[in-house]
Amino acid sequence: MLLGLRGTGKTVLLSEIGRIAEAEGFLVSKVEAPEETNLANLLFPEMRKVSRSLSGVEAAKHFASRALGGLRNFASVFSIEIAGVSVGVEPAVEPGLAESGDLQHDLPDLFGQIGRAAQAANKGWVILIDEVQYLSQKDLSALIVALHRMSQDGLPIIFIGAGLPQVARLAGDAKSYAERLFSYPAVGALDTEAAAKAIEKPIKDEGATISKDAIKSVFEMTKGYPFFLQELASFSWNNAQGPEIGELDVKVSYAETLKSLDEGFFRVRLDRLTKAEVHFVKSMAALGDGPYQVSDIAKAMKRTQKSIGPARASIIYKGMIYSTDHGYLDFTVPLFADFIRRQHLSGD
Repeated sequence: MLLGLRGTGKTVLLSEIGRIAEAEGFLVSKVEAPEETNLANLLFPEMRKVSRSLSGVEAAKHFASRALGGLRNFASVFSIEIAGVSVGVEPAVEPGLAESGDLQHDLPDLFGQIGRAAQAANKGWVILIDEVQYLSQKDLSALIVALHRMSQDGLPIIFIGAGLPQVARLAGDAKSYAERLFSYPAVGALDTEAAAKAIEKPIKDEGATISKDAIKSVFEMTKGYPFFLQELASFSWNNAQGPEIGELDVKVSYAETLKSLDEGFFRVRLDRLTKAEVHFVKSMAALGDGPYQVSDIAKAMKRTQKSIGPARASIIYKGMIYSTDHGYLDFTVPLFADFIRRQHLSGD
């Protein structure tokens, strides 16, 4: 489960993992969990696609056919819709398989049939889910139960997820054994060596160069966060007059980069918040850089901790802040506090 803040490259990593898996002959399903998502609707098209693919392999036909029958039951009991159109209600093809209406029972049953089909076909199925934090606790719990069953049964189904830092806690809240089931590598800011490679390689590939001082400036100005680093390096490339990007090119490009980030990357996220929620995050930013103690935020807002609870919960749900520890919050977007302070937003 890849965990990290916004703009650190989790989605890119997930896509690259999928590309490598496909090159190695795995069946790959990559989906993104939007807000207000429904796991049954999210996974159904992928389970059907994989089952149909496996049904063409003679050795796997029996299990794949059972999986397809179970999926028809599943579609009926969960009222599955694809592109807003109901798949429809059909008579049970595999009575008793994936028709209980309880995702914690039905999803493991379907995974089991697909896993056995994959095993018979000498294949593996890789499930990639981005934005895991948007899954409900009930859906996350069902997914964990299904993956745990596959692990116990030794079936060739691999799951890799990506999400904000709170996913580890959400998974643990959903099922206590999630801590043992997953590993949680952190995807964060690059160190100086990795940042230098990321900046320098594409420039060299184009037959140009960048000075060591310029590389250092890009790293220091972006604090090594991949998306910001990419943006500043891009503007520096566009603004450089000669074949070498110098420190001055980077410094000249910094204001332009901030303007672009403020109007796009940062603004899009702020615009999702209500007036009360903007006041909440402004109060956080006014305290400096996080993590922020909830009691300090309440004090800055001249409110009680209990009264700011609903706004806090809503902003967490929208993926803008997360709990770093008991009683502490921070932004999920790197350098977001700097953006708010730059914009001098009012709470009214």
